[in-house]
Amino acid sequence: MRSLLKYIQLEGEGLSLNCNSQRIDEPRSEPGARIEERTGERIEARIEERTEERIEEPSGLHTVSEGELLDAYSRAVINASDTISPSVVNVEVEQKGKRGSRGPALQGSGSGFIFTSDGYIFTNSHVVNQAERIFVTLADGRRVPAHLVGEDPHTDLAVIQIWAPDMVQARLGDSQKLRVGQLVIAIGNPYGFQSTVTAGVVSALGRSMRAQTGRLIDNVIQTDAALNPGNSGGPLVDSSGRVIGVNTAVILPAQGICLAVPINTAKSVAVSLMKHGYVRRGWLGIGVQNIPINRRVSRYHQIENQGAVLIISVEPGSPAEKCGLRDGDAIVSLGGKTVNDPDDLNRWLLEKGEQTCEIRFIRHSELLTLICTPALR
Repeated sequence: MRSLLKYIQLEGEGLSLNCNSQRIDEPRSEPGARIEERTGERIEARIEERTEERIEEPSGLHTVSEGELLDAYSRAVINASDTISPSVVNVEVEQKGKRGSRGPALQGSGSGFIFTSDGYIFTNSHVVNQAERIFVTLADGRRVPAHLVGEDPHTDLAVIQIWAPDMVQARLGDSQKLRVGQLVIAIGNPYGFQSTVTAGVVSALGRSMRAQTGRLIDNVIQTDAALNPGNSGGPLVDSSGRVIGVNTAVILPAQGICLAVPINTAKSVAVSLMKHGYVRRGWLGIGVQNIPINRRVSRYHQIENQGAVLIISVEPGSPAEKCGLRDGDAIVSLGGKTVNDPDDLNRWLLEKGEQTCEIRFIRHSELLTLICTPALR
C-alpha cells in the first residue's frame, strides 16, 4: 500500500513537472510574447513621435530671428505713417507785434491734421493763438490760407479750416481703448522738417497737465515718442494709423516725456468749436485722474462702473469745495450718468454746463451723494 502511494506521489510529481515543462516550452506562448514586444515597440514609437513633436513646437517659435522681429516693427510703423501722412499739414502763423512796434509780424509754426472731408483741421491753441494770418501747407506741397474756426485754451485745442480739392481726412480712433505699452507713432513738422516720424509706446495714461490758462487738462496721454517744437498739434496714431491723441507738450528738462490730449476729448471740443466757435463748460474746480473699480465694490454698491474718477485736488472757493467734495473721493456718476473716466466727466460738463446735478461718489468704501451746481466757464 505504501509503495502504491509512493508510486502515485511520484507519478503526480512527475506529472506536475511534465506539466510545468510543457508550459515553459509550449510553442503557443510565442504569439503572446510577440504581441507584447510589438505593443511595446508601438508605444515606444508613439512616445518618441510625441516627444519629437513637443520638442519641435517650441523650437519653431524660437526660429524667428531678431531681424524678422525688427522688420515686423518697421512694417507697422511704415504702414501707420503711410496711412496718416497725407492728412498731416504744416501750420504757419503770423502774429501781431507789440503795440507801437514797427517791425515785421511775429511768425510761428506747428502741425495739424485734417479730420473732415470739408477741410477742418485740428491743431493746438497755443499755435494759432492771437494769429493775424494762418497758412497751411498740405502733404503734396500746396500752400493755402486758413481761417480760425475756434480755440479752447483750457484743453490747448483749436480748429481751423481750409478750402482745397482732394483732401485726405484722418481716421479717428478711440483713446479709451489705449493700453500702457501700446505702440504709437507721432508725425509732425519739428523745426520746419516736414513729415517727421517718431515712434514709441504709451508710457502712462490718465496724466494731468496744466494749460496756459492754469486749468488742469485731465486724462492726458504720456508717450516716449520724441516730440520737438513744431510737433505741436500733430497726430499721435496707433499701429493702424488711427489718431488717438493730439500732440501738445514736451517736458523740456526730461527725456522721453511727451504729452498728448486724447482724441475723445478733442472730439467733444471740436463739436462745440464748430457749432459755436468757442467752448463754455461747467466747472467744478477739481483735478482728477481715472482709476479702476473692483468688481466686489461695484456689486456691493450696486453700480455698473468699470472705473471711476479720483479727485486729486480741489481748488479753494470752487463749486466742488462748496458742496463738500474732498481729495480722495471717487466720482462714479454725475447727473444720473455713469462716470468711468475723465472723458465722461468732461463730456457731461460740456453738455450740461451749470445745471445743478447729483454727484455720487465713494469715500472710504462708502457710497455718498451730494448736490452741486457747476460754474460756467
